[in-house]
Amino acid sequence: MNLAIIRYFLGWILNVEAVLMLLPCGAALLYGERSGIYFVITLALCAGIGILCTFRKPKNSIFYAKEGFVSVALSWIVLSIMGALPFYLSREIPCFEDALFEVVSGFTTTGSSILPDVEALSRCMLLWRSFTHWVGGMGVIVFMLAVLPLAGGGYNMHIMRAESPGPSVGKLVPKVRQTAKILYLLYFIITLVQILLLLLSGMPVFDTLCMSFGTAGTGGFGILNSSAASYTYLQQGIITVFMILFGINFNVYYLFWIRKPKDAFGCEEARAYLGIIAVSILLIGWNIRHLFPSLLVAFHHAAFQVGTIITTTGFATTDFDLWPEFSKTILVVLMFVGACAGSTGGGMKVSRILIAFKQVKRELGNLIHPQSVKILKLEGKKLEHNVIRSANGYFLAYAIIFAVSLLLVSLDGFDMTTNMTAVAATFNNIGPGLAKVGPTCNWSGFSAFSKYVFMFDMLAGRLEIFPMLLLFSPGTWKKGF
Repeated sequence: MNLAIIRYFLGWILNVEAVLMLLPCGAALLYGERSGIYFVITLALCAGIGILCTFRKPKNSIFYAKEGFVSVALSWIVLSIMGALPFYLSREIPCFEDALFEVVSGFTTTGSSILPDVEALSRCMLLWRSFTHWVGGMGVIVFMLAVLPLAGGGYNMHIMRAESPGPSVGKLVPKVRQTAKILYLLYFIITLVQILLLLLSGMPVFDTLCMSFGTAGTGGFGILNSSAASYTYLQQGIITVFMILFGINFNVYYLFWIRKPKDAFGCEEARAYLGIIAVSILLIGWNIRHLFPSLLVAFHHAAFQVGTIITTTGFATTDFDLWPEFSKTILVVLMFVGACAGSTGGGMKVSRILIAFKQVKRELGNLIHPQSVKILKLEGKKLEHNVIRSANGYFLAYAIIFAVSLLLVSLDGFDMTTNMTAVAATFNNIGPGLAKVGPTCNWSGFSAFSKYVFMFDMLAGRLEIFPMLLLFSPGTWKKGF
């Protein structure tokens, strides 16, 4: 274990976070809010520690898979702890585990909140809260790879693979750093387009920035207690479209960027993802038509909620906990499915679901024709054994963590619907669940112990489980000490 390079890496994470905090500092200055001083204090603390850790670059700057995964997991923990300090020091969230829960939920783009009154926060705190979604959506490590030459050769891929969502990570171009730059450029451009459209629709500038950050990161922190319900149908429609767009694999946008539309439209995962959305909207829209004044309004809300759940964004335009059981069941299923690999969305990812279905189909075929040999393919390419093995390992680890988390949070004594959807909402980085964690409720009723369980689930879900599990493996640290 190369502990020196991990220390160096964490130092740069703190330096980057210090720079990111300039945005809420500027907001505090603009709106004349005294709570901005706590961002200045935290910024100075981050920069001070960061400079000490990066003052001297280690002689051995090589990242292997183990260092990459551990560095990423520790980075997200450090990022969250420091990001929670302004909330805690200002006493706008007086309990530290609540402040940490809120920020972990922000950076992991989950959107679950312990706040009963969001509008009580100062504007600089609201902006930071939403900005954590945008930072966490594409990933702060991807951002670092885009601007900093941390490791030479192909070692950066170990870092990028640990943070990027999906069963596999490929390079868009030969150099990982160039790939990171392309991803962030596309991310920035799509975010900017949404900001412009919301401004043209008449949404206030502050609301536009916060809602766009939440949509781009598929996070879901609203700045109003009503989430997105107070905005116009046009504004909700724009948010719906962009939630779905940010749930598509960014490789598809890259193919459009290099003028290969045929390859982009041929993406099997994206077509399956859009197909699931279309079918879900039709089924739910028809099922809830009696709850709204017209069929068009019913489909509008169905589209918004399907988009917000499958992309794991978490905004709400209505209390879908009051919908018929059939519609709620579809939404719960979509919680597990999630968005595409290589997007800002969470969940299991559509590509893993496709791999699982292909494996089941192959097993059925082998039972009928035992001598047949069928090669699994995705996107027209042969699925390598390590990809299938990784997907199977992910499903197994997912099931174990989900079951253990459900058991642990049940100690609080809430009903099964609350507990199960709370674990699903945090582990899949969604935000709202059902019952006591529904779209009109919050998570403040859970014990501190349960909140830490949920925080682990949020981090594990965002980092594809294994980077977090490696932190608790004795073999990870054996050689380091």
